Formats: sequence, structure tokens, C-alpha cells
Amino acid sequence: MPNESVDSLTLGGSAASDLTVWGLFLEADIVVKAVMIILLFCSFWTWAIIFEKMSRLRRLRSRAEDFEESFWSGGSLDDLYDRLDSRPTDPMSALFVSAMREWRRSIAKGLAASEQARASLQQRVERVMGITLGREMDRLERHMTFLASVGSAAPFLGLFGTVWGIMNAFTSIAASKNTSLAVVAPGIAEALFATALGLVAAIPAVIAFNKLSNELGRYAARLEAFQVEFGAILSRQMDEAR
Repeated sequence: MPNESVDSLTLGGSAASDLTVWGLFLEADIVVKAVMIILLFCSFWTWAIIFEKMSRLRRLRSRAEDFEESFWSGGSLDDLYDRLDSRPTDPMSALFVSAMREWRRSIAKGLAASEQARASLQQRVERVMGITLGREMDRLERHMTFLASVGSAAPFLGLFGTVWGIMNAFTSIAASKNTSLAVVAPGIAEALFATALGLVAAIPAVIAFNKLSNELGRYAARLEAFQVEFGAILSRQMDEAR
């Protein structure tokens, strides 16, 4: 009879401890649960940012190729501007529209009659393109700081949940005065689950941040190259108009 009661208690203790992912979450301490929820939110939001950024960059590269084909086709820049003025579809066309808009306003007001005025006009056009470039890149780089923050902070947040869970596990062990593996394992598993979630959130964030930063840097270089080329074209036109 005593042996049967001990066996029944052991079976009951093992049955009460659900070591599945959902069970580990439900049995965790409130602090560890909060850590897990935060890490899960960070992971979901990280993947949402990754998919949005990758698809957006793919679309922008395609639109940039279409715009460059139209720009370098030899057609009229005024006609191209009239088609894009109301709604630029990508940062490169936005650069073109902002420069042409400043160019047309100055020409219409006769602000490029003298050599000094033409030099001032060229500076204004370059300044407008620079402001437009900075604004467009700010939009593209939105949420990148979130990826960097998750990549650096998520492992430490998971480690905090692990330390807190292990502290609670050892406190329970001391209170029950039972050091068997069946008693220790659930608490340790709950604690280590927080570290696993921290890594699940951090690893994709770090990889995506490095990948997207490289892609954004290449795209920014492409925009800067177009800015320089278009500025040279406008300067050449001003020289020919003398």
C-alpha cells in the first residue's frame, strides 16, 4: 500500500506537469509569462517588418528600372514630368519630379537670366533633390531601429525570464525539500523556454537587419547616382541656354 501511494503521487505529479509548449506557458510564473508574450510579439512584428521591407524593395527596384528606361529613352523630360507630377510612384521618380518642379518655377519666373541666377538655381535644385532623397530614405528605413533593438535586446530579455524562472524553481525545491528530477524539470523547462523565445526573436531580426541595411544602402547609392546625373543634365541645359 505505501508503494502504491508513492507511485500514484509520482504519476500524478508527472501528469500535472505539462511539458508541451502551451503547457510550459500556462504553468510559468506571471513575470515569465509577460516576458514570453513580449518576445512573441517582437517575433511576429519582426517577421511582418521583414516581409513588408523585402516586398517593398522588390517593387521599388522594379519601378526604378521602369523609370530609368523612360528617362534614358531620349524622350522629352517635360512630357515625363507631366505624367509623373501628380503622383510619383517611387523615390527615384520623386527626385525627378521635385527637381523639375523647382526648375520650371524658376524658369517661369525668369530667375535664371544671369549666370549668378543660374548658379543659384542649380544649387536650389540640388538642395531640393537632397531633401527629397533624405525624406524618401527616412520612409524606407522606418522600423529598422526596431529590428536592431530586437536583435540586441531579445536574448537578454529571454535570459531575464530564464533567471527569474530558475529562481522560482529553486525556491519551490527548497520549500518542498524534494530534489528529484520530476520536481526540478518542469520549472527549469519553463525558464529555458524564455531563452529559446528570445533567440527565436533575435536571430531573424539580426539577419534581416544586416540584409535590409545592405539592400537599402545599395538603393540609396542608386538614388544618389541618379541625383548627380540629373543635376549634371540640368546644368548642361542651363549652359546651352546662355
